[in-house]
Amino acid sequence: MNCELCTTLPGVELYADERLRVILVDNEPDYPGFCRVIWREHAREMTDLAPADRAYLMDWVWRVEAALRATLNPDKINLASLGNVVPHLHWHVIPRFADDAHFPAPVWAAKKPAGGVAHGAPDLAGRLRAALAARP
Repeated sequence: MNCELCTTLPGVELYADERLRVILVDNEPDYPGFCRVIWREHAREMTDLAPADRAYLMDWVWRVEAALRATLNPDKINLASLGNVVPHLHWHVIPRFADDAHFPAPVWAAKKPAGGVAHGAPDLAGRLRAALAARP
């Protein structure tokens, strides 16, 4: 099987263990802080996982959300687990700002004519790693 989520993805690895990886996506310039929480084992759906693994995965989705909120103070966080294009279990954790290129529409919608304002930060990956490490 040729699955892009089973291989190395573009982005900065913020956390990794034997069950999952947290990646800061570096090819979404309109969305600084866009992260993916990727289950290592190739699974299609949440219900393919044992209950303890589902809880562990969601705990990390919420940890990433908390780290993004603490680091970037977005107006909203979008959580999405689609897998329509890549049927490998992963969650998108996307900080949203009222002035971003799509708000309030989903990031995959057509851009607003005026474009967005940058909300990134110097050493964003380092700041997010620190916020993730600080969470229980």
